[in-house]
Amino acid sequence: MTSQLTENPKTIYDFTVKDAKGNDVDLSVYKGKGLLIINVASKCGLTNSNYTELNQLYQQYKDQGLEVVAFPCNQFGDEEPGSNEEIEEFVCTRFKSEFPIFDKIEVNGDNAAPLYKFLKLGKWGFFGDDIQWNFTKFLVDRDGKVSDRYYPTTSPLSLERDIKKLLGVS
Repeated sequence: MTSQLTENPKTIYDFTVKDAKGNDVDLSVYKGKGLLIINVASKCGLTNSNYTELNQLYQQYKDQGLEVVAFPCNQFGDEEPGSNEEIEEFVCTRFKSEFPIFDKIEVNGDNAAPLYKFLKLGKWGFFGDDIQWNFTKFLVDRDGKVSDRYYPTTSPLSLERDIKKLLGVS
């Protein structure tokens, strides 16, 4: 099981997920941080621009409390076929990303990770609550509640104003 949750989760802090090495990570370790949670893929047309801009945001705002949290997903066009180890190496070598890459998950359907089922509640996209493609983004406030959802084609840098507001940075 990729992520576990407590009964009737109220925030993302109620979830435990797996990191890329298979270790449990209790998301309560992010209490007090603003989170940008993304389903990622290595072979998508959006990969280069998204990872480049996610790195820029992370570098600029990590000291103010932003955490970028990436979940590989292979549900869209078979664009994340590698193992967790291969994905992590790709991201860290090619993009020099310092933010955490978690276990590969599913974001839609019966096997969707419980965290993603929670993230999608009330933050609908064009096709209902389903994730439309790689690089759908969720902004989560310091209290662990979903604040915004952004389409795959939304540039990470275009979220800067919302991130600054969420973090209380001018």
